[in-house]
Amino acid sequence: MRQHHRTTRLLGSLLLVAAAGVSAVGATPTTAAQSAQPLDRIVPAPASVTPGGSPYRLTRDTHIRVDDTREGRRIGAYLADVLRPSTGYRLPVTTHGKGGIRLRLAKGPFGAEGYRLDSGGKGVTITAAEPAGLFHGVQTLRQLLPAAVEKDSVQPGPWLVAGGTITDTPRYGWRGAMLDVSRHFFTVDQVKRHIDQLALYKINKLHLHLSDDQGWRLAVDAWPRLATHGGSTQVGGGAGGHYTKADYREIVGYAASRYLEVVPEIDMPGHTNAALASYAELNCDGVAPPLYTGTEVGFSSLCVDKEITYDFVDDVVRELAALTPGRYLHIGGDEAHSTSHEDYVQFMDRVQPIVAEYGKTVVGWHQLTGATPAKGALAQYWGLDSTSAEEKARVAKAARSGTGLILSPADRIYLDMKYDEDTPLGLSWAGFVDVKRSYDWDPGTYLPGAPPEAVRGVEAPIWTETIVTGEDVEYMAFPRLAGAAELGWSPAATHDWDGYRVRLAAQGPRWDALGIGYYRSPQVPWPEA
Repeated sequence: MRQHHRTTRLLGSLLLVAAAGVSAVGATPTTAAQSAQPLDRIVPAPASVTPGGSPYRLTRDTHIRVDDTREGRRIGAYLADVLRPSTGYRLPVTTHGKGGIRLRLAKGPFGAEGYRLDSGGKGVTITAAEPAGLFHGVQTLRQLLPAAVEKDSVQPGPWLVAGGTITDTPRYGWRGAMLDVSRHFFTVDQVKRHIDQLALYKINKLHLHLSDDQGWRLAVDAWPRLATHGGSTQVGGGAGGHYTKADYREIVGYAASRYLEVVPEIDMPGHTNAALASYAELNCDGVAPPLYTGTEVGFSSLCVDKEITYDFVDDVVRELAALTPGRYLHIGGDEAHSTSHEDYVQFMDRVQPIVAEYGKTVVGWHQLTGATPAKGALAQYWGLDSTSAEEKARVAKAARSGTGLILSPADRIYLDMKYDEDTPLGLSWAGFVDVKRSYDWDPGTYLPGAPPEAVRGVEAPIWTETIVTGEDVEYMAFPRLAGAAELGWSPAATHDWDGYRVRLAAQGPRWDALGIGYYRSPQVPWPEA
């Protein structure tokens, strides 16, 4: 572990001092209007924080200096677009000059997503080896500015960035969030807004659950009724909807501009009623069932013994892979209760090579380990603390044999679980998941018998049986999503609930400024409104 000048293990005590109106470096107390946000009040917690020196103040003369590259200019323009409405400053993006805000690509020990932020009286410099790291550094800079910087109208300021250095790299390469657009459909604009919220916390994977019993959400040229019929409804019987290929490309491109990789999921062989209702020949008896708008699971299955099933899978995977520049394709595989074990193994043995044929790496829910995961496949574990020892051991054995793990324990970071018994939305089959419970666990040691190096990261799913609007998504995601992001990004040494809850509280005014309607958990010392 790198040596910290001031280890972030001290976050709790530092932040309690900061909350009292004293800077983290012991300077003379200042008024809230004059002080800069402490460097160590960031979510996710940075790897290394060294406070010190004069703050930098944005003024009407501030400019954003970038490298003369397409990505550098684009990230500079993104930052300017964030800062201009609230500051009222021009903030020209330029490749020349001195001082101001400097976004710099250079070789260094940053990896693909890390960065260093240096702040002082003459300016702020963010340095990274890759554009993704530069973009993540920009998100840190946003959090170092007052929360009002996120507003869309001119605010009074002042706009101070505390002096010092942050050096930061992620713990895990997979820091994901899943949005279920099958149980209830969400528009392209709603998904884009969600992407922007994920990007603020350095999440780098957007897992889209595109098919289920209640709806098929992507147009497939070879099987057009999947979208037009299978996508025509949703839970409760609403109109549903689907993405055209142009819609999907727009989502993928927008995510890429925020350095998120889209991981599409076509769930199979179960969770397939929308497909079975669209094409009778996919059913073993040749009879299409009616569309389904309820919330039960486990009753549907593709017909494993029919060759047309694999023609169907080949067509869907081929078209989806062609639309998806990312490395992964999720094939589901959970709750296939209507598929025998033998049929399940046969199905996965046929389908995983199809995914590889079209250049993608298989991701599946952890039930995939009941078959033989393909080389390089990732298993997404969604079990509970109460999951049987036998099932946990099976997943751990696969991990020891080379299958990578994405951790999404349902009783920890399923964002559709109720916070408590009074939560108006969500489900509780995995129990109540309050903010502390969602944060207070270690992915590296969570699954007994699984080697820490097998853990690729964490992902926070949000299933939408009860979640209908974008506002519903935000209420259930925030504040827990921030904790999931920290579990994926921050070093284990920074993991401390008492310190985290103070840093999390500081995000509340930022979410207010962004118009995010979040759950004001009583476990968090939110500032007075």
